[in-house]
Amino acid sequence: MNSDSDLQIAGDILEVPHLLQPAREHPGTVAEFAGLARSVAADRSQWEHLVEYDATSRWYHRLRTGPGYEVWLLSWVPGQGSGLHDHGPSSGVLTLLHGELTERTQGGARTLRAGAQRVFGAGYVHEVVNDSLEPAVSLHVYFPGLTEMPFHSPACSTARPAAV
Repeated sequence: MNSDSDLQIAGDILEVPHLLQPAREHPGTVAEFAGLARSVAADRSQWEHLVEYDATSRWYHRLRTGPGYEVWLLSWVPGQGSGLHDHGPSSGVLTLLHGELTERTQGGARTLRAGAQRVFGAGYVHEVVNDSLEPAVSLHVYFPGLTEMPFHSPACSTARPAAV
């Protein structure tokens, strides 16, 4: 029987610099992008003072950019919606910061409340609407950065389910 431990054979793995992954400066995975959205949402000082409400159209503000991604802040007064659309080649994370929004897909509708988070892939078709009586604020992370937002007719929707 071999009594050598892994530590005796390879040494302390924490002492081998080439095996350690450097800390990333920017997100690189879906989980890291969702974490970025949660951290921005938690720090109201980053976004709360920027929010504006526009009764004639949805208000939006690009909050941050990084290598290959963008973070957008949007406000929604009652009745405002996005229309049925996708985000082209971009995947995304939608995080509700304040209020309530309804997301509609071919699979049905779901109500999103403050703290809710949706993750979706490229080509995901949905519509987001403020069906409530109060304004709402949402945070959107797109990777790669948003370059297109094709609109769809409700009759020809081929919405794909989003990851939860």
